[in-house]
Amino acid sequence: MSRFKKFSKGAVDYFNYVIEKPLLTSSMVLIGVIILVIGLSLRYYIYEFDTFWPQILAEAHGMIFDIAIIGILILWLNQNGEIRQRIRTYKDEIDDFRLWESEEAAFRTVGNLKRLNRHKIHEINLVNCYLARTNLNYVNLKASNMNSANISNSSLIETNLENTRLNQTNFENSNLNSANLKSAYASGANFKDAFLIKAQFDGAFLIKTSFKNAFLMESNLQNSYLMGADFENASLYKADLRGAKGLSVEQLSKAKTLYLARFDEELIEQIKVSIPELVGG
Repeated sequence: MSRFKKFSKGAVDYFNYVIEKPLLTSSMVLIGVIILVIGLSLRYYIYEFDTFWPQILAEAHGMIFDIAIIGILILWLNQNGEIRQRIRTYKDEIDDFRLWESEEAAFRTVGNLKRLNRHKIHEINLVNCYLARTNLNYVNLKASNMNSANISNSSLIETNLENTRLNQTNFENSNLNSANLKSAYASGANFKDAFLIKAQFDGAFLIKTSFKNAFLMESNLQNSYLMGADFENASLYKADLRGAKGLSVEQLSKAKTLYLARFDEELIEQIKVSIPELVGG
């Protein structure tokens, strides 16, 4: 009885070993099927080869068709399914880390953003996400929702934020040089102490946005909405504010410099009368 138990246990262990190795299992099944099929067909190979061989060729052509059409189609569907599943996983992880203010949460979220970008996904829900002290250079977040996110002390050089929702978002002390914020909705956003050199704000909504101590040299704010925006001690050297809506001399009087900045003709005349010292260098 003990021998039988040992044999049974050995057989079970070997069976488990085999099924844990897909390649070995497949090879053993293939060898078994080949032996079975050739054994059953041996008579035809020996005595009826001339009539049997064309049938084998016909089946071979059918197999090629199955592999070429059905196999490739199934592979394509499986790959697309896996990609969709990965995308869902990345988005779920972003949701898991939402409102979690920690360095790990920030870096894990940024990693998921970059993976989504590799799958050409850029419209992402980042409301209330914590992304402080992270590297978002060259990331595409076009049309994303980043309302109330914390992106302070971060680097967003040439980041694409076109048509993105940035209301109440915190960019304090971040580097957004050459970032694209065209048509962005950034009302109430905080750009205090931020670097915005050559940033593109064309057509952006910047109502009550804070640019206190910000560096806006050569930035493009054409046709933007600037009602109530705070430019206290901001550098607007060579900035382009032509066509800006809601912009007043009172707002600009708090700036550090307006040297070589461009404005609409009517506003230029008011500036020359009220604050000539800011446009003189």
